[in-house]
Amino acid sequence: MPYWLSVLLIVIGVYLVVSLTLYFLQDYMLFKPEKLPKDFLFVYENQVIEEYNITTRDGAVINSLHFKATKPKGIVFYLKGNSKSIKGWGKFAVDFTRHGYDVIMVDYRGFGKSTGRRTQKNIKRDMQVIYDRIREKVSENYIILYGRSLGSGFATKLASMNNPRMLILDAPYYSLSKVAKKFIPFMPLSLLIKFPMPTYKWLKYVNCPIHIIHGTDDKLIPYKSSVRLSKIQPGNTTLYTVIGGGHKDLNTFASYHKMLGDIINSQPEPVDLEGSSIHVRHAAKTKNTTKP
Repeated sequence: MPYWLSVLLIVIGVYLVVSLTLYFLQDYMLFKPEKLPKDFLFVYENQVIEEYNITTRDGAVINSLHFKATKPKGIVFYLKGNSKSIKGWGKFAVDFTRHGYDVIMVDYRGFGKSTGRRTQKNIKRDMQVIYDRIREKVSENYIILYGRSLGSGFATKLASMNNPRMLILDAPYYSLSKVAKKFIPFMPLSLLIKFPMPTYKWLKYVNCPIHIIHGTDDKLIPYKSSVRLSKIQPGNTTLYTVIGGGHKDLNTFASYHKMLGDIINSQPEPVDLEGSSIHVRHAAKTKNTTKP
């Protein structure tokens, strides 16, 4: 066998092994769940909470927490990131309850006390079940969808299929496959990845106001991904920039809390362009063609 052919076969073999490894182990690479015992007691200082479980049609159990405001103005369905459990994520509910909004947080399958086989299809279906339960209690005019990092894709999908008051995306990705391609550009991710999460496709079908918050120093999901997302529906989207913000520290910036408060406490109003400069164009420079 020629030397070059031996080398080629070795390269192909290694490539196939890496591809198969990526395909079968990506769930462990993408998700970083924290398991909780069934009798774990959730306790948060100065927060009134109610825990409940929802059993899906395939027998999975989705564990949820309801953080209650004194006189709720509405309810925020908070879809968290890819790590830990709602035990830790629950501390962010105060950012909404202090403004008078109830908060629903859930653990995805395999996180916390939740059970069941985790697939993109299953999680999307689970989130719709939770949304339907919320919709039974309050009108969609009072439901805010908030998606953080991994949860931004699921929140966008929900918003595209329903009519919430607004959609807030915190450090969202254009698509999860494109984020992965940044780290492994040589792999055929369109064929291998089980969670492509094409946020940009789902965003086209969202009818409610879209608010995107992103930090300029995010090393995991670049700020430019939010810039690209904001251009999909520019007339319906507002991009909020946290100068110096990273991927996990936006809550440590006062500007983030100012933005969040302005967003959730605002009421959508039509923009009155009468008398504005919207149709004014800067005159183009013309060359002086007059001969001396």
